[in-house]
Amino acid sequence: MTSIKKNRGIRSMLAALAAGAAMISTPALADGVSDDVVKIGVLTDMSGVFSDMNGNGSVVAAQLAIEDFGGTVLDKPIQLISADHQHKADVGTSIAHRWIDNEQVDVLADLTNSAIALAVQDIARDANRIALFSSPGTTDLTGVKCSETGFHWVYDNYSNAVGPIKAQIEKGVKNWYFLVADFAFGHSLEAIAKKTVEENGATVVGTVRFPLNASDMSAFLLPAQASGAEVIMLTATGRDLTTAIKQANEFGIVAGGQSIIAPVVYLTDVHAMGLEQAQGLTFIDGFYWDRDDDTRAFAKRFGERHNGAMPTSLQAGVYSSILHYLKAVKAAGTDEAKAVAAKMRELPVEDFFAHGGKVREDGRMVHDMYLVKVKSPAESKGPWDYEEILATIPGDEIFLPLAESTCPLVKK
Repeated sequence: MTSIKKNRGIRSMLAALAAGAAMISTPALADGVSDDVVKIGVLTDMSGVFSDMNGNGSVVAAQLAIEDFGGTVLDKPIQLISADHQHKADVGTSIAHRWIDNEQVDVLADLTNSAIALAVQDIARDANRIALFSSPGTTDLTGVKCSETGFHWVYDNYSNAVGPIKAQIEKGVKNWYFLVADFAFGHSLEAIAKKTVEENGATVVGTVRFPLNASDMSAFLLPAQASGAEVIMLTATGRDLTTAIKQANEFGIVAGGQSIIAPVVYLTDVHAMGLEQAQGLTFIDGFYWDRDDDTRAFAKRFGERHNGAMPTSLQAGVYSSILHYLKAVKAAGTDEAKAVAAKMRELPVEDFFAHGGKVREDGRMVHDMYLVKVKSPAESKGPWDYEEILATIPGDEIFLPLAESTCPLVKK
């Protein structure tokens, strides 16, 4: 009998110790702010082909979000740091590890470059940190590689490719040629576009891949021109896009009767090309600075700190995602990642970027998108007056339906 009681006592003591250890090691039970500061890291392209549409403008947008929130959350200061990943996966992952392991960063934001974003998604998941993706296009972030603490904010390759492709095929376009950026973003966009083209009864007559930051696109454009395809789909952004469009005009591709579709275009791309070159381009955008009074007010403040430039959708998305994160920290009463992630999915997204936005269980922030056309020089009223909004497309209609999601977090 004494032995039985003794064993029960030992078991009870061990159970109590285990419960206590679980309480210590389980971050979801923590209240308040870890390390007495909420630290946000903007990891972006500061010097490469995407630096105009992201870069220092993303840092400015993050600063404005922190200031508009009040500079503190749960009575603790909010700190912002930033770094350039140089479009190198080893550099980007090294920074992410250092920020998390040594500098106690709570959330990583922007994450230009799909390959780097996918790697950081894994790092953030394993370290129980929030990742806010404004710039990558790959749908894997909310698909097979989705994470409880990862959120995709502005656009993705599905939202920007499927609609325009279907519209062209409905007009009778049958033959397509793909010029594909040779990294994760381009590969994802190519797969989605090819599937959409073929499922809608059209044909991809050829594909060529080009390296990031190509100074000369002629070796890729000329085969596309020679193919005779009715539409050349250009899966490029930033300086690669502007280089390709300018050279396509030099080669007389559009003048010869072929059309060029660029699913992912940003305001800074149009600025770099000039209206003479870019006029008539039609694409999907997640934000336009001159849409309403609220967007114009933000753009004015942004421009005052960013050399007079107006914000791209990506930079505005950095602001929106960080502001929503801070609202979730306040609502959760802690900066513990899983508790904050739950609140991010629970709270509506309401700001100048998105009205009535919502975060799905796969991490996709669903919001209205816009079909826009680049104005002609005669239509523009002044600097940065480049886009005309042709239509507003409801978020539920333009993003991948949740029923088709491959995210393990989605209950079916």
